[in-house]
Amino acid sequence: MQNQGPMDPTRRRFLKTGAVGGGAAILAPRLTLAGEKERLEMTPRDSVEDLFGIAPEDLQRVAARTCARGADFGDVYLEDSISTSIVMEDGKVRDAVYAEDSGAGLRAVKGEAVAFGYTQRIVPESLREVADQVSAISEGTAPPAANSLTALERRVNLYSGDAPSVLVPAKDKLSLLERADKAARAYSPRVSRVDVNLAEEIRIIGVMTSDGRFFTDRQPMLRFNVTVVAEKDGARQSGYSAGGGRMGLEYLSDISPEDIAKDAARIAVEMLDARPAPSGEQVVVLAPGDSGILLHEAVGHGLEADFNRKGTSRYSGRIGEMVASKLCTVVDDGTLPKLRGSIHGDDEGALSRRNVLIQDGKLVDYMHDRISARHYGHEPRGNGRRQSYRHPPLPRMTNTYMLGGPHDPEEIIKATSKGIYCKTFSGGQVKISNGDFVFQVVESYLIEGGKLTAPLKDVIIIGNGPDALSKVSMVGKDFTLSDGRWTCGKSGQRVPVGVGIPTTRIDGITVGGTE
Repeated sequence: MQNQGPMDPTRRRFLKTGAVGGGAAILAPRLTLAGEKERLEMTPRDSVEDLFGIAPEDLQRVAARTCARGADFGDVYLEDSISTSIVMEDGKVRDAVYAEDSGAGLRAVKGEAVAFGYTQRIVPESLREVADQVSAISEGTAPPAANSLTALERRVNLYSGDAPSVLVPAKDKLSLLERADKAARAYSPRVSRVDVNLAEEIRIIGVMTSDGRFFTDRQPMLRFNVTVVAEKDGARQSGYSAGGGRMGLEYLSDISPEDIAKDAARIAVEMLDARPAPSGEQVVVLAPGDSGILLHEAVGHGLEADFNRKGTSRYSGRIGEMVASKLCTVVDDGTLPKLRGSIHGDDEGALSRRNVLIQDGKLVDYMHDRISARHYGHEPRGNGRRQSYRHPPLPRMTNTYMLGGPHDPEEIIKATSKGIYCKTFSGGQVKISNGDFVFQVVESYLIEGGKLTAPLKDVIIIGNGPDALSKVSMVGKDFTLSDGRWTCGKSGQRVPVGVGIPTTRIDGITVGGTE
């Protein structure tokens, strides 16, 4: 259900274009206009009226209207976002984009049924129209809401930067991409191609619930990624490296474009001499950091409460049971400063928090949105997330990771006479109903006699989430969070997430290779 109507010209404007190196065009941002810089800067508490031009009382009446026919609860989600992207391919700027979007998503919930609609006009008459549409999920009547307004205030500022870097003109950012391109090419004469992308966003959100709670936030995001192709004797290999998080251009002062580019070039060049991967069941050692994506896919999705509420997850009905080795404690935490998956509050207006999911191998909790929290008799956990105002919220991960253990990382490698060390993944897939997963490993090495030896290519990891966690035999003290590069897909929606893991040994995962 949706109600778009004519777009309100005060909410979204596409302005004049101008040339930026290589013939690409970029839209001139409205943020150079007086007042916009102030509107986007972080403050301890923000007014819905200041951010979206609608009085809190009017917005509360709209939220209550979603329940006018007897829905259990409803909410209004407001969003105003600005994003920019500069893409440099093989030394030339291919694309430079500036985009703005804004709108409101309205929801009414009756039992476990959900009615959802959205509009691109954040004005009372349009919001009331959509509220009336979604309220039709019930056919009764409800008394007028008499709830007082309660503002939810963030406890600390998790984001970095005084102002979003979308304010910086594109021409002033090109040197960052050029530096990365130059560093990657200087790494080795075998480097034949370098692609660089800088993507930024600032998202202003406001949530008003039918029971009078409201929350506002300004969420910055930056991601810088480099892809390198290396060639040798007609063979080609690629390497990829990226980083970022809830911050602005200051990220590239702490971690330079050269650092990211050299890492991508290193992977590409090393993989030129990679051996075919051995196939069959192997001992697998996960490197700290990025290997947490395996935990995210193989275990994390199965712990999202909507799958468990519907009985479609391998973990359904298993609270209190052992589902992993005693060495495994898995946490989802949206309160870690600057991380890609961190949020002050979720897209239902619940403040983010640290949620322990598996404690010493025992399943203790799921990740909840408001619907599942009510089903299980809990308070919302801060995991109700959505891609944009065009989408309803779902239980989603924020930063999901496994805590460190008792072993030295070097001890784990030395204790492995034969196996595979997996360092970097390109992503994976999981079947929620049984936990089966498949992952493509980008960077991996053979372990022989307790040492890392040859790089490997074409490594695919095939296994089952609960089975893999039950076979964890050693966990390192070197817990590491991945740098900001991951985006999670679910039910057609994509949201930024963080992952992390210490060095972890799993005694038996099927490896699909060519040897």
